[in-house]
Amino acid sequence: MSYTSSKMKHLLLAATVLSLPLNLFSQETPPFQDKLKVSGYIQMQYQHGEKDAMLKVGSGNEHADEAFGRLGVRRGRLKFVYEQHIASAVFQLDITEKGVGFRDAYLNLKDPWLKSSVLRAGVFDRPFGNEISYSSSRRESPERSTITQTLFPNERDLGIMLHLQADKKSPWSFLVLQAGLFSGNAINRDTDSRKDFIGRLFGTKKLDHIELGGGLSYYNGGVYQGTEKVYFMEGKNFVLDDNPDNKGKFAKREYVGADAQFSISTAIGKTALRAEYLFGQQPGLQESSASPNSSTLPAGDTYLRNFKGGYVILAQKIGVSPFSAVVKYDIVDPNTEVSGNEAGGNGTSKTDLKQTTLGFGGLWDANANLRLTAFYEINNYEKNNLPAANDLKRNVFTLRLQYKF
Repeated sequence: MSYTSSKMKHLLLAATVLSLPLNLFSQETPPFQDKLKVSGYIQMQYQHGEKDAMLKVGSGNEHADEAFGRLGVRRGRLKFVYEQHIASAVFQLDITEKGVGFRDAYLNLKDPWLKSSVLRAGVFDRPFGNEISYSSSRRESPERSTITQTLFPNERDLGIMLHLQADKKSPWSFLVLQAGLFSGNAINRDTDSRKDFIGRLFGTKKLDHIELGGGLSYYNGGVYQGTEKVYFMEGKNFVLDDNPDNKGKFAKREYVGADAQFSISTAIGKTALRAEYLFGQQPGLQESSASPNSSTLPAGDTYLRNFKGGYVILAQKIGVSPFSAVVKYDIVDPNTEVSGNEAGGNGTSKTDLKQTTLGFGGLWDANANLRLTAFYEINNYEKNNLPAANDLKRNVFTLRLQYKF
């Protein structure tokens, strides 16, 4: 056998071996495009704020004593879902003028028997309350409530979760139990060995033209103490615990939440009402009660505060027209031990003041894909004597055009 003939045989054999997986794939596996789903939405918006307002698009106010306006892409989401057999993978990107970032990156494994329960791992929505998982493309108000943004920055976290639900034929299939362990650091890198527990039990029921829902949620975790100084409330004052052993330990982070949803369709249109109430203990800093949202460990002194808050939102569709009216009220009291003029002494500050937001506006759903939102928010601190928080002008108007695909 000549060298050339032998070489040709080897090449033909190699080509056959390499093509075998492709042939098997094309014969036994559905095409790639049949298993991949792509969806998304883009929100282009204009915001006008009073001089002290914090807007969600653009940079801060360039004139401290004047109102200002900004244009921007609030959200530009692109979501990929690939599903095969009992497994699926989800990636969601956020593309705006600020750059490209990710929002979701997780996998699902269904139980192979009933296919109603799921193991989820990666970066995804925290299983707490209703508002976190209620998509921004569906939500009637431009943003989530203040308490949700404070306790759950970015809504998502890195973790692993069980989603347990009975078979659809079971009378208990309307109930869902979700429970998991999370890094407690939003979508940033995990920074410590401790993991936070989040659990939620909820259910929904449809009765003719009425839909009911509700749930209970619980969060138990910790926040790293960056120094030996830990302040806790005693009466109306912060009291210092400066035990050297405090540094490197974890301050308790504990939330309890209840949520309810109700909707009914009548001759005047669909009426939807949703509400949540939360309370618990939040470790923070003197100047902030927000939860960790960084790839580095907290470095400041720890301040422990008991909090409470929530929201209620009413959306009324106007008959069979494409228009809806919306009213929302949310409140957050970051320190239930002090109020009003009591803030500012003995370690307390602007951070400890109660905040309220009253919002109202309208929606025009031109079709299934296109929505126009106009919404005005009145933002207030409770009355106080602090120069940094007294008589602030923080109201915001939002005009948003959204396209969903």
